[in-house]
Amino acid sequence: MRKCYFDHVATNPLDNRVFDAMMPYFREDFGNPLSIYDLGTKAKEAIENARAQVASLINSKSSEIIFTSSGAEANNFALRGIALARQNEGKHAIVSKMEHHSILNSARFLEKMGFVVTFLTVDKHGIVDPDTVKKSITKETTLISITHASSEVGTLEPIKEIGRIAKEKGIIFHTDAVAAAGNIPVDVKELGVDLLSMAAHQFYGPKGAGALYVREGMRIVPLIYGGIQENGRRAGTENVPAIVGMGRAAELAKDEMADRMEQAKKVRNKLIKGVSDIESIYLTGHPENRLPAHASFTVEFIEGEAMLLLLAAKGIYAASGSACSSKALKASPVLLSMGVPSNLAQGSIVFTLGTGSAEEDIDYLLSEFPQVIKRLREMSPYAKGWGTKGEGGECTVQK
Repeated sequence: MRKCYFDHVATNPLDNRVFDAMMPYFREDFGNPLSIYDLGTKAKEAIENARAQVASLINSKSSEIIFTSSGAEANNFALRGIALARQNEGKHAIVSKMEHHSILNSARFLEKMGFVVTFLTVDKHGIVDPDTVKKSITKETTLISITHASSEVGTLEPIKEIGRIAKEKGIIFHTDAVAAAGNIPVDVKELGVDLLSMAAHQFYGPKGAGALYVREGMRIVPLIYGGIQENGRRAGTENVPAIVGMGRAAELAKDEMADRMEQAKKVRNKLIKGVSDIESIYLTGHPENRLPAHASFTVEFIEGEAMLLLLAAKGIYAASGSACSSKALKASPVLLSMGVPSNLAQGSIVFTLGTGSAEEDIDYLLSEFPQVIKRLREMSPYAKGWGTKGEGGECTVQK
């Protein structure tokens, strides 16, 4: 049976070249970077080299990169660290309803700490209106956090425009670029952001390695207290192999990005065209302004989990909603924020491509997916006219 992995937004396989770069730091060069003898100094040099590689990927200074264990930690660090550092200046933050749970739950934590958080609505494509951001700013606003690209629907947000607004108002601006960094060009100077989160496994690096860009001169309260690692901003003995792997993966992503994007768009466009031809399936996210390797849909009358299980039985691996919430049997909050009806949002399915995705994989998907849809619709009571009833007993499923 053919195996087709279409869940690259969840994670990616480790690039062999990244694996080779990491290996010496598990056994031969295993020293603690704080040790003053040669084993320690060699590990420290490897970390600083990786820091420079990651900084180069996003056009920042090496000193502005703080290594973390994940993109989720970087997001928590950014929101909680900045909010607490500036709470004497104001206790109002702005985020969008499109954010990853690590942002939304951090925002809810801040609410419990006495902060006021504005959760911005989005349009039908999942785009945050910069004018809405501007109108939401108050004298108490100290932080804005808007995702760079949605991992669920692929939409790219107007980060430059929002960055200009934040700068004019003297407000700190963070973007969650976990789905974007390493996959599309990201330049912190061009975007005008003060903080930016990223994760190594999104661009063929190891899991357990992330980073937070913090613009030079920014005050931020540590999330983890302890030693002096990361200039005292993130304590704990560094995971040297993972950090080295992230650096090497960042270097490869920068060098190969143009080719990766071109190939991804070609295969993605074929996928979108083929899946969109299936009856009662709708593309979600912006039709053009989206991640090059991303295609997401809602399927009428069917639940996302059922599609995933039948597709997996055929060797096709995809996602429904975000990777962190796919086990929750409820409609995607991202799709609901875009105005997608709950009954349709439950039929979410996401296909994300990688460097190994080929047109033959799409051919296989397009040969099997319609059969899965047909089988599930034959079993679905909603396809038979059940569901929410409006006046006169007519089904009110929206398209």
